[in-house]
Amino acid sequence: MQSNTSHEPSSLLSAHQVAALLQVSTRTVWRLLSSGELIEPLRVRGNTRWRRAELDAWIEAGCPPVEPGEE
Repeated sequence: MQSNTSHEPSSLLSAHQVAALLQVSTRTVWRLLSSGELIEPLRVRGNTRWRRAELDAWIEAGCPPVEPGEE
């Protein structure tokens, strides 16, 4: 049986993985999130994770600022 990509562990990225993807520091990831410039993450069992597909779409769109309540 084929697994659904959205449920694979690699489809959820940690702040460290997001930082590597964006080529910034982990601290910058948190600053971008706090300032509304980064898409909102998920909270999974006390961990913060971003969906890879959502990040890819956000990057492809030119990393636009996220409006409050837009997610």
